[in-house]
Amino acid sequence: MPRVLLAMSGGVDSSVAAALLKRAGHDVVGVFMRLGSPGETFDELERADQCAIAGASGAGAPGVSLKIGHQGCCSINDAADARLVAAKLDIPFYVVNFKKDFGRIIDYFVGEYNAGRTPNPCVRCNDWLKFGKLHDYAQQIDAQFVASGHYARVEPARDGSGGFELLRGVDVDKDQSYVLFGAPRDRLAHMLLPIGGMRKPAVRALAEELGLPVFGKPDSQEICFVPDNDYAGLVARRTPEAVRPGVIVDLAGQILGEHPGHQHFTIGQRKGVRVALGEPVYVVSKDASSNTVTVGPREALLAPGCTAADCNWLIEPSTAWRSCLAKIRYNSEPVPAEVRAVASSGVQPNIEVLFRDQQSAVAPGQALVCFDNDRVICGGWIA
Repeated sequence: MPRVLLAMSGGVDSSVAAALLKRAGHDVVGVFMRLGSPGETFDELERADQCAIAGASGAGAPGVSLKIGHQGCCSINDAADARLVAAKLDIPFYVVNFKKDFGRIIDYFVGEYNAGRTPNPCVRCNDWLKFGKLHDYAQQIDAQFVASGHYARVEPARDGSGGFELLRGVDVDKDQSYVLFGAPRDRLAHMLLPIGGMRKPAVRALAEELGLPVFGKPDSQEICFVPDNDYAGLVARRTPEAVRPGVIVDLAGQILGEHPGHQHFTIGQRKGVRVALGEPVYVVSKDASSNTVTVGPREALLAPGCTAADCNWLIEPSTAWRSCLAKIRYNSEPVPAEVRAVASSGVQPNIEVLFRDQQSAVAPGQALVCFDNDRVICGGWIA
């Protein structure tokens, strides 16, 4: 059977994915990505290295090293959990050093906030690392596939073309196809998503049945390098010169108050806006060049459509309008819309979307993903 490199995070989803792949007869190699995080100490790094060296089963994998921070979805404890699961399933387990590459994601995150946009680092992590760098690593160990515990599916194309398509997970409450939209079409044939056809309770039940020690482990709910959810604080620590006071204005440009830095605000935010007008006000827009935050009523957040750049098309792009379901943020439901390809300066055409009903708080920097029923057809970054 083919060799499969599986990204193991130490959580229940990737652990069950490992068990399913092994049950299917694959030659499974578990890999934990050493990313690093702000605040990690020298002692923690040394203990983590010792844990990895003592716990890995198998030998000879390139780049085995572990130096993980203590919080988030890729912590030292997560690495230990992944190792325990690999030992339970009797599969090789290695740790790859992606800390330098992960720095690119943190730089992107900080840069987007400083530019007045709202980033999505989890999508970038999948594009650049889990289904980017890991594919390079898979080639080093002669693995034909890269797998993960995402709630999405890769299946043969229904049009009989011989290609593959990316589909939403069966568990719509856990569906993660949104964060995988950037996978190139030709790479889908080398992706395996073993739990995409399962619902979360069934995944946990199978983990318990198999005696996997992580069956009751809570899901990670935070960005791994911002464990305290203080995004503006991280930006200020890394680029202190960029976070400075500015003014809050209304839609007419009238000054209403002062803010400590536009990075503290997101489009659609209501709480903590720092002005009182006797009626609810929301952050409508941000201008990084003037360091201005504009607030207004809820209806000012409504948009009839949007465009997206840096796009990935999983079907042949067309300038003709076609019906779709469009998703403008991870925690929102896809809504009826129309989509078409428009000219771009990039490798693939940009995306233009018109919503059937106006949508609120369409934030520049977030991912826009379009579906044909349950199939991902294209995605990009809202301009």
